[in-house]
Amino acid sequence: MSLTDEQPGVILARGVCRMLAQRGFASLAEFSTRDGLRMDVCALGAKGEVWCIEVKSSRQDFMTDRKWEGYLGWCDRFFFAVPESFPDEILPPEQGLIRADAYGADILRWGPEEKLVGARRKAMTLQFARNAAQRVLVLTDPRPRGPINA
Repeated sequence: MSLTDEQPGVILARGVCRMLAQRGFASLAEFSTRDGLRMDVCALGAKGEVWCIEVKSSRQDFMTDRKWEGYLGWCDRFFFAVPESFPDEILPPEQGLIRADAYGADILRWGPEEKLVGARRKAMTLQFARNAAQRVLVLTDPRPRGPINA
């Protein structure tokens, strides 16, 4: 599969994950929380900080998908990640902003840091670890036994 065959959101998420790795974060694209939320990218820092990145590839994508506000209570920092051509003025100015492409990303604006309470941080960290472990299992065992969703 070539880069041009991939969905725009997947391409942007890859660049975001590369930038996060350079900053010392582990990241998972398509991260699912225990209560069924699906974040485009969830990142876990060395000190346990949790970031949520909502990828928006176009104006239409942003206007038709408003579930991002539900993620605010599940992270210490929230960012939108958008391509160069995105009309930034339609994004909420109080949220973080990342400019991304297939190869990397830059943080243009930092949103507020709102620390998770301990119980929610623990739940997110455990879910992150379970999601990551299940993905490794699928890659290393072609026929795992038991449920593969964390």
